[in-house]
Amino acid sequence: MTKNDKTTNFLSGHRSITLMVLCLFGVCLLLAMSAPRKRHRPKTDERIYLVHSDELKYDMYGSNPDAQIVKGRVHFLHKGGHLWCDSAYFFQESNSVKAFGHVRYKQGDTLSLTCEYADYDGQEQMVRARRRVVLRHRRQTLYTDSLDYDRIYKNAYFFEGGELVDGHDRLVADWGEYNTETRKSAFYYGVKMRTPRQTITTDTLFYDTRKSVAHVTGPSKILTQGNVIHTSNAYLNTRTDLSELFGRSTVVNKEKSITGDSLYHNNKSGYNEGFGNVIYIDRKNCNELHGNHVFYNETTGYGFATKKALMIDYSQKDTLYVHGDSLKIYTFNIKTDSVYRTVHGFDHVRAYRRDVQAVCDSLVFDSRDSCMTMYRDPIAWNSNRQILGEVIKIYMNDSTIRRAEVIGQALSVEQIDAKDHFNQVSSKRMDAFFTEGNLRLSVASGNVKSIYYVADDKDSSLTELNYLETDTLKMFLSPQRQLEKIWAPKSVATMYPITQVPPDKYRLPEFAWFDKVRPVSKDDIFVWRGKGEGKNLKTIVRQAAPLQQLNRKQGKTVQ
Repeated sequence: MTKNDKTTNFLSGHRSITLMVLCLFGVCLLLAMSAPRKRHRPKTDERIYLVHSDELKYDMYGSNPDAQIVKGRVHFLHKGGHLWCDSAYFFQESNSVKAFGHVRYKQGDTLSLTCEYADYDGQEQMVRARRRVVLRHRRQTLYTDSLDYDRIYKNAYFFEGGELVDGHDRLVADWGEYNTETRKSAFYYGVKMRTPRQTITTDTLFYDTRKSVAHVTGPSKILTQGNVIHTSNAYLNTRTDLSELFGRSTVVNKEKSITGDSLYHNNKSGYNEGFGNVIYIDRKNCNELHGNHVFYNETTGYGFATKKALMIDYSQKDTLYVHGDSLKIYTFNIKTDSVYRTVHGFDHVRAYRRDVQAVCDSLVFDSRDSCMTMYRDPIAWNSNRQILGEVIKIYMNDSTIRRAEVIGQALSVEQIDAKDHFNQVSSKRMDAFFTEGNLRLSVASGNVKSIYYVADDKDSSLTELNYLETDTLKMFLSPQRQLEKIWAPKSVATMYPITQVPPDKYRLPEFAWFDKVRPVSKDDIFVWRGKGEGKNLKTIVRQAAPLQQLNRKQGKTVQ
């Protein structure tokens, strides 16, 4: 091999190595370009800078040898926050400042702080302000003597008493915190909040300045215009005056109050609505409204109760209890001396008072004349007497019943002994008059039929049965409920000895006795017991007046 051939081989081998190196370099370059780039967090400057001071000196033999002593129009800058003061100790090594005299801190355009002394820690980004501290954030201003402001979490804490002013709302407490980002605050111990329309006293309160909503927990008292609220858990909107109360709260308005597991109260409109064992009390008119859902408007005097509804009236000496599926109260002339109320009950109505009990489908009670009107198969009881008809009106006086009216298919039944002997009267209409709770006069009119037992004066044993038919019957009774006299015009009567009474004369065709339906106590009114099938009053279609129709074709009037 010649020298030229060796040179040629060497150059060709060198070119091959160079190509291989270039290929490897290209592959590495492509891999480097395709690999994800590592992102580095931008570095932030954590140092506190001294922007200006009139004087600067060191005192290596003093109490703060590591501090720069600055005086006169002192200005520091740290991460966008500015601090001004009259003098300060500047510790560069620990990155902190102790500021004295006319201390002022500003962060952005929305937050500023003034005090007499401040300790600023750049590592923790914490401002500890003392003496005459004023923190302003947007429209909120916080006054206190000791405040710590955490720049990282944007929380301001005070622990030696403070006052937060939010527009017209003022809030004071022994300890609290305020977040400048969420604009929510929390206050503890000796909390009192005053608004133009409310004063709140509690131990724990959370306040959202954006929504103007205060949340109180624990025993709290709220004074509004004419109302006093007692609650342990409530949300109060200071703009709308709407209060959402939980935890068995009570709203008191002079002589009226409403209590419930959950209440919604609006002081402006007088709106009150409650859920869960709600009790509404009107001490002036001596009545109460109970139910698991109760609504009442203080302005209009309208209210209703459902779900185990109960109306209690103790305006008389004895208390009246009325229950129905739903109860409604209407108040008339509410702002006058002639105020009165009506109570409407409907579906499965049961009423109890010591001297009178009643059952019906619907009921209306009027406080003007203490009249209770019952509709649809009503039944009323007084002592051992039962009356029923299409409509029953009962007028009560002070502590007893004074009058009763039975209109349509009237029936009066009185049990006189334990052997099922009954005095009975049926008619179209019946009026009963009472004295001190005892029946003294009964007037029946229209198709009157009666069965009355005569008792022996000596031993009160029954001796005779008197069956009578007439148009009008008046029965006068003694205070001991003994028959004194009977008045009946053009009557047809038969007197039977007690041992010779025909079997069909013991009962009138209309006879009915519903002692099992009768409420026996104020608690028994919640237990519905119907008459049973086939025992309701017959529907009587009243005769309609003749109608005249005009025959336009013939021009005649036809009846």
